[in-house]
Amino acid sequence: MDVQPLRPGAPGPRQGPRRRDRRGRGRRWDLIPPHLPGYRSRRERFDDLVADAGAALAEQFPRRLAHLQVLVEEVPSADPAPWEQPTVLLGRVIAASREHPARVIVYRRPLQTRCEDESELETLVRQVLSEQIGSLLGIAPEDVDPEAWTV
Repeated sequence: MDVQPLRPGAPGPRQGPRRRDRRGRGRRWDLIPPHLPGYRSRRERFDDLVADAGAALAEQFPRRLAHLQVLVEEVPSADPAPWEQPTVLLGRVIAASREHPARVIVYRRPLQTRCEDESELETLVRQVLSEQIGSLLGIAPEDVDPEAWTV
């Protein structure tokens, strides 16, 4: 058996690629398989919901909303602008400029805390998106998405 001294910077016995976790049990797997509903987190489901609703609304106005970006943030900033009301925002629109296209921002936590189930959340997301897109286009939210406003 040939024993070589360890050089500084050379990988030692514990510095190589790890194939097991620190207790030697092997790789950890997901607790929930991908085909079950609990596999995706609430954040991922919300992102998908906003993306689907935003894409459906963008299809109604393809030329005017061709470069629209729909973004999701956790919560609105705690420091509102002087012209804004001190209420909790559900969404915000930023008009297009030379530097960036028009943006609609939807805030996840304020929307989720106001809803009891997924269908109510979907309706509220569609209403917020139609309000923001309506203010961007200068039309009434009911004209952007009439189905979201029928009760």
